[in-house]
Order: sequence, then C-alpha cells, then structure tokens
Amino acid sequence: MPLTQPTVWRSLLAAADWRHHLRQLSDRPALDVAFITNLRDEDERRRFFTPGAALDRHASGPRLHLGPVAGAIRGLNVTAAEILDREGRRRARQVFMDAVDWAQDQGARVVLLAASTKRLFGRDGHDLKARFPHLLFTLGDNGTAWLLCRDVERAARLAGLPTLQQARVLVVGAYGILGTAVSRHLQAQGCQVAGWGRQVVLLEELSSRTGLPVCMNLETAGHFDIVVTCTHSPDSRLSAEQLELLRPEGRRLVVVDVAEPANLTPEALARCGGRVIRQDAGNAHSPQLRYVLGRLSHHKLHLPRGTAFGCFAEAMALHHAAHVERQAHVLQQDWFQVNPAQMGLVARAFDGLRLGLPDPHCFGQPLPPRWDLQVPAAHLHGPAGSANRLDHAGPPALGQLT
Repeated sequence: MPLTQPTVWRSLLAAADWRHHLRQLSDRPALDVAFITNLRDEDERRRFFTPGAALDRHASGPRLHLGPVAGAIRGLNVTAAEILDREGRRRARQVFMDAVDWAQDQGARVVLLAASTKRLFGRDGHDLKARFPHLLFTLGDNGTAWLLCRDVERAARLAGLPTLQQARVLVVGAYGILGTAVSRHLQAQGCQVAGWGRQVVLLEELSSRTGLPVCMNLETAGHFDIVVTCTHSPDSRLSAEQLELLRPEGRRLVVVDVAEPANLTPEALARCGGRVIRQDAGNAHSPQLRYVLGRLSHHKLHLPRGTAFGCFAEAMALHHAAHVERQAHVLQQDWFQVNPAQMGLVARAFDGLRLGLPDPHCFGQPLPPRWDLQVPAAHLHGPAGSANRLDHAGPPALGQLT
C-alpha cells in the first residue's frame, strides 16, 4: 500500500507525534484543541478518506503543536458543497456532534467550528453549547478577521499604493461575517471601499446599516486596486472575465482571497494571464508552530511551513490565554460573535504565542516581496483574446455605485 494512502498516513502521524507520547507519560490530556472541519471538495475527500468510506465518519487529520498547546484536525466526511443542501447539513450536524464527543474524550477544552461547519448551529450555537457546557466553542472569525484586515493593509503597501486611504477596494460577500468585519475596518481607515454579493437584500441591509456603498452589477462597478473575496459561494466566485472588468487600465488587480475553498480558483487565475495577483489571506504564522510529519502534513492543507489558518490560530490562542495564562475573561466571551473588541482580545492572545502574518503566498507558493502593478505589454490582452479594456467612462464615484 503506498504511503500516500490515508490509513498509512494516519499511522505514521500517530507514531511520529512524540509530543503526544510525552503528554501521555506526564498524565496530560492527549489534546487541547480540536479543529472540526468539513472537506473542501472531492479532491480533498480522496486525500483524507479511503474510497467508499462511510459518509457518517469523522477521522483524524494533521496534528499541530503551538508552544504548549496541542491541536488536531478532525475531518467530517462531508464537502463544503454538500453542506449547502438540507440533507447534507443534517448529516453534517450529527457527525459534528459525534466528533465533539470524541474531542471531549481526548481532553480537548476548546473546539473550533472550522470552514463551513460554522453554518451548522445557527448564529449563537445554543444547541451545541447546551450539550457540551464545559467546552469553549469558537468560529475562529475574530482571529481570521483581524488577520484579513492586516493582509489588506499589507497588500496595499506591497502593491506600492501611496496610502490605504487612496486604495479603491471591493469586498465580495460584504454582508458575511468576514466581509462585514473587513468592510467596517476599511471604512474606519478612510479607505474607498464598496461591497458586492449575490444576496441583494442582505447587501442593501448592510448598506443601510453601515453606510457602505454597494454595487449591484460588476459590469458597471468601475475599477478597483484590490478585491477582497470573503465567500466561496459558487454564484459569487469571480471569473477571469469579471476580474478584467474590475482591473484598472494597464494595471494588475490584487485579489486578497480569504475564502475556503478559494473564491478565485487556480484555473480562473491562470486564465487571467498575469494580470491578477492573488494572495492567500486570513492565515497566521508563528516560529513556534510545528506540524507532526512537517511538510507531509501542512502540504495537505496547502499551507507553508509554520502557518495555520487564522481560525486554527484563534482556537489555540484562546486555549493558551484561558488555560495556560489563566485569563478567566476569555471563557466568559461568546466567540460566535465577531466585533472589534473581541478581535482585539484575540490579537493580544496572538502575541502570547508570537502569531502574526505569514509572508505572502498564493495557493501555498511564495509571492515576491514587492508587486509591480504595471502590466507588461505581453500580458495586455484579456481572457480568450478579449480586448484589455472594455469601454468604460472611468470609475464612478463610490457613492454612485448603488
């Protein structure tokens, strides 16, 4: 059986986790934090489950250690697409509960609802918290949002934009948790920011509540320096043709993509022909972070060395703050809520584990330290041979985007 088979990989993982063995010898819990997650897609299902595996299964994924905190992924045999339908959500809820039972038996005290599992228990997670009153549950979105805001600020610097206030930014999925958080942060920084998404009612409600300019149609939205993608919903995924509409004349467009699975797919990015710079976003890096089996594990997650998803980092930082540093107030917060105050709490918890932004990457591959936004002559033509620029009278004022 080749070493890439999921069962063999898990056997190697268990054997190589010497920190886990030391914990057992010192009578410490086997696990501090469980990251319970769905699968991105069928390709990831093939990497983590054997063919024909029961759909009600949950199984071990990569293990990581951050300072004194031990975390492990527990993967549900359900994809992000399957969670979008009623039967898929019903099945995922039940398997999630089973996985929490497993995590509690392992000694975990913090559980992350990772990726699309955060859709499973409503806005407050009442049923989950009632069944497991001694566990701390988090969506991980305060940490991810804080990191995303830093990602956008850094992207503006790397792109050579004079100031963030002069950057024109479009937020895709602006009415979601992350979209709202980054939009409000950019508004507060004086940035020229607008929102877009397919849920028109939610978009209008957001605009009414926050004053955020919104655009209903990408064809008339105008040009932007940076696009921040906060949703992987299939109908909101950006195509090469849509990005060509948003790109300024003669300049590359920067896409800061926090969505999981990615909003801008590798195939769509390739069709952009060098006219778009895409950056992974919402991830955290620490020199203290170690994956069991090293590259063999973090490569499965499409992450570089020493890097974890922001939601993973939040869950581990909350455990460290609450149970190592004994900050009791951490246990009194509702981590299903995302707001600037709680983002600040997580940022301080990050400091305790030396967590910050990783170097910029795209699909796990490093990006250069400076980005030249001028499009070379060889790349001036758009997708499928279309003209570089459609006839636009120039970008409308943001207040006119509605």
